[in-house]
Amino acid sequence: MFDKIFEAQQKAEEVKKRLETISLTSEVENGAIKVTATASKKITSVEIDDNFINENGKEALEEILVIAINKVLEQAENVAQSEMAAVTQQMLGGIGGLGGMFGK
Repeated sequence: MFDKIFEAQQKAEEVKKRLETISLTSEVENGAIKVTATASKKITSVEIDDNFINENGKEALEEILVIAINKVLEQAENVAQSEMAAVTQQMLGGIGGLGGMFGK
């Protein structure tokens, strides 16, 4: 029992470390705004085309940044859920018929 708990904790830590190495990018306005984050939901860079600022102004930039950030964070959440589901499936796969209890 405790071995399984310890193994689950180790797997969760491995997933956390792996999520920190996965890079995701959200581009909006035909690439004028790019936000990059890790799958662990840490924003690592923001790139803004100078022409976008000059042509659209500060308010438009702020609105588009929110969209781009939310998109990349949604991608990160999806990757994190997929990674955890895969580990959970592996762990439950060895418990006989209970593996299908949480979906596939």
